[in-house]
Amino acid sequence: MNIKSLFLSLCALLTALACNSQNAKTNSNQPQENTETMSQNSKKLVVFFSHAGENYSVGNIEVGNTKIVADYITELTGADQFEIVCKKNYDMPYMQLIEVAKQEANNGELPDFEGGIDHLDQYDTIFIGGPVWWGTYPQVMFTFFERYDFNGKTLIPFTTHEGSGLASCVEDVKKAYPNATVCKPFSIYGHEVRSGRAKVEKWLKSL
Repeated sequence: MNIKSLFLSLCALLTALACNSQNAKTNSNQPQENTETMSQNSKKLVVFFSHAGENYSVGNIEVGNTKIVADYITELTGADQFEIVCKKNYDMPYMQLIEVAKQEANNGELPDFEGGIDHLDQYDTIFIGGPVWWGTYPQVMFTFFERYDFNGKTLIPFTTHEGSGLASCVEDVKKAYPNATVCKPFSIYGHEVRSGRAKVEKWLKSL
């Protein structure tokens, strides 16, 4: 074989190897695309507690701050909703509510709530939201955590606040459900929620 023939044979071999390598990359990407589609098609639920009435910074409101964020999530993702409605009455001035929340947290109180969730197994992804009361979620949410097992599911905490951020809410969700996958949490100021749909949408797109 002369030098020219040898050179042409080497070129053909390199071309074939390159094509096989490209095909292998294409095939390896296929499962990732399927996984992403499955995630988008997962059944979602928004579980939240929200407090209407007198709130810090926003005054006396008919719809609680967390409820507004929960509605944004539902609108943008198509998720179902379950609002945790406490049987205990929290219709009181804000400063009095702070004292009640402090006492509940210090005493480990678990107030009861109304209703319940049917067919929990159908949900793969669950958003968990509430205001920050005395460094974490309101105690009635811990009643909910004790009643429902979300281990094995994807959990996404969110909070409304006026300076506390996420506080210890994420850690408390992880403690309640040690075998769940806890994803990127979100917090927003209560006084921003009524004009904050774009912030919620940006967060959801980043998940």
